[in-house]
Amino acid sequence: MRVQHLVRRTISSVSQKLPSQEEIELVQQVLRASEFALWSAMQPRDKRHSIEVLRRFDCLAPAATTSERAAALLHDVGKNISHLGLVMRVVATIVGPRGKRFSLYHQHEELGAELLAVASDARTVELVAGLVQDPIAKALRDADDI
Repeated sequence: MRVQHLVRRTISSVSQKLPSQEEIELVQQVLRASEFALWSAMQPRDKRHSIEVLRRFDCLAPAATTSERAAALLHDVGKNISHLGLVMRVVATIVGPRGKRFSLYHQHEELGAELLAVASDARTVELVAGLVQDPIAKALRDADDI
């Protein structure tokens, strides 16, 4: 992972500002109710990041399906399982998967896919899990490289 990406992501994560009502309505237009419940449990910084990723993804993959757009919003949903705040996420990124919570943080794609397995469809799950290498998966990775 590039250092520049990590620095920008950390700076944008300092605020705990909630997404606007307009942004929440955008999310609700994309996600199923079961997916929206998982998205709603994310930290405010992750919600804002997911909306920014969706906007970038929409530019990179304008013909993407609703399931693929959902993956853009839910790609970090597994991070909630570690219960790490901003500072500890930075530490976990630097020191790696040492200890249970840091390991959970580093397994967020797999854990997110497990959460989504009962709430979403197969295409969303495989994109969140990083199981596919196709143009949509590349667009999602590029959109996340903020």
